[in-house]
Amino acid sequence: MPGAARRGRPRSEAVEQAIFDAAIRLLEGGTPLAEVSIEKLARTAGVGKATIYRRWPGKEELFVDLLRSVELPDPVLPGTSARDDLVTLLESIRRRGLAKRSSALLHNVFSQMQLYPKLWDTYHHTVIEPRRRLGLDAVRRGMERGEIRDDLDVELVNDLFTGPLLLRTVIRPGGALEPGLAERIVDTVLEGLRPRG
Repeated sequence: MPGAARRGRPRSEAVEQAIFDAAIRLLEGGTPLAEVSIEKLARTAGVGKATIYRRWPGKEELFVDLLRSVELPDPVLPGTSARDDLVTLLESIRRRGLAKRSSALLHNVFSQMQLYPKLWDTYHHTVIEPRRRLGLDAVRRGMERGEIRDDLDVELVNDLFTGPLLLRTVIRPGGALEPGLAERIVDTVLEGLRPRG
């Protein structure tokens, strides 16, 4: 997991990539997530099981790192205004939604992942939560600067910004994700959240 201490020798990028490539081959070849074992991964990658276990304590952590390696990196928020931060954040969610639609690997793994509580929990804590904190921090800064009403619940306000994009990427996966959508959502929500007075 990102940020977690690793056991064993330093990583070899070539070996790690061979393991990721093996996982991608198996998943894109139609192997269900439940059937992708460490043994099968080791055999497909041409490495020993111990090589995999030196890098990851289990399959869940390996898959979270694999997903992070093929996803877009988390955005760096400019910090110039709540609007700029939130547009940057929502644009990254929009681009992730487009990437998920075009990647057989991401689509395959995400469609199965929630069936595996340990994998989903690991992904939630190491990928989703840090991104969610970016939004909460942007909203708090906006409240402190007087750009957003400060009498509202921070989590609710964050949900008002991210909800429309999550709806279009998760609940309605065919929903339009056109350029400029992030700006339209942020401007519409901010209009209703400006401080009174």
